[in-house]
Amino acid sequence: MRKNKKAYLVFSDGTVFEGYALGKVGETTGEVVFNTSMSGYQEVLTDPSYRGQIVTMTYTHMGNYGTNPEDVESVRPWVEGFIVKEPCPYPSNWRYEKEGKTLDEYLEHWGIVGIWGVDTRAITRHIRERGAMEAVISSVDDDVERLYEKAKGLPSLKGRDLVKEVTCSKPYHWQEALWELEGGYKTGVETRYRVVAYDYGIKLNILRNLVEAGCDVTVVPAWMSADKVLELNPDGIFLSNGPGDPEPVTYAIENIRKLIGKKPIFGICLGHQLLCLALGGRTYKLKFGHHGGNQPVKDLKTGKVEITSQNHGFAVDVDSIKGIAELTHLNLNDHTVEGIAHREYPLFSVQYHPEASPGPHDSQYLFRRFTALMEG
Repeated sequence: MRKNKKAYLVFSDGTVFEGYALGKVGETTGEVVFNTSMSGYQEVLTDPSYRGQIVTMTYTHMGNYGTNPEDVESVRPWVEGFIVKEPCPYPSNWRYEKEGKTLDEYLEHWGIVGIWGVDTRAITRHIRERGAMEAVISSVDDDVERLYEKAKGLPSLKGRDLVKEVTCSKPYHWQEALWELEGGYKTGVETRYRVVAYDYGIKLNILRNLVEAGCDVTVVPAWMSADKVLELNPDGIFLSNGPGDPEPVTYAIENIRKLIGKKPIFGICLGHQLLCLALGGRTYKLKFGHHGGNQPVKDLKTGKVEITSQNHGFAVDVDSIKGIAELTHLNLNDHTVEGIAHREYPLFSVQYHPEASPGPHDSQYLFRRFTALMEG
């Protein structure tokens, strides 16, 4: 966090914001999106679904409770860059004081280029009006015209397979459950169901929720064949979240297609989109996506409204699944597809994140729905 080091955010449409360097002094590129969560910035930074994107936090103060080794959703941060109004230089939290870093120190440690002191409300309005677009953040080049030329030449996320950049390289076993105040993350939870989880960019709290629900989880790479997965003899198959456009991830779509009807399937976010593509549906890119912990979703079966955590830039075309799957959940902001289920096969999926960490937790019941499907 440096007031004497200028930084620039330059969009591909020529819009420029001037601020100060945050994290690593350097330059980065990506598609700029905004996240409306008031907390959980460390979970945002470490969510693999943000691969290829620069994240703007709409809430004015970030870093108030510092960072720590426990509030992570993967092995490292995945965002391409970070934009905040005002980072806190003096955090207050017992876990930060024990072994943490300030937000600025954390970003610098992981080599993440950021910018602060900019009008994040204006940036958010710009994205809402013009749509998510590519941009450059630089604290090493003050030639705005040169940065604009770089931004104009950046590729879109549409048509890019980002899953191959974030998936695991080999299968592994996961045993950690949810966090408790007294002892941290639980281990030794009794499990009844064998689950194979495809890693398209999986968040750790999804794995913890699966274990908490009684699942013995084996995580496998995104490219593992359906035959190899079935050889593991699972009771159910989980399709994880992940970054970018689902359509180029053809190997995942083909494998899911071969698994439909063989085992119960539960998909979240990108896993939901891939499942719908495997069923014969279509996806499209949203104008600016859904990113934040305050997204209203209606369960069409119960009539209840859940406040959900979401992070995605693509959605399922509702018309494309008519006659194929049943629409179970609807976004109350823009009426996009938030959940589907199949009338014949034991499978369902949601666009949002029921594992939400730090929250909200309105939708955690979906993990129990998955175990009930395996039980049945």
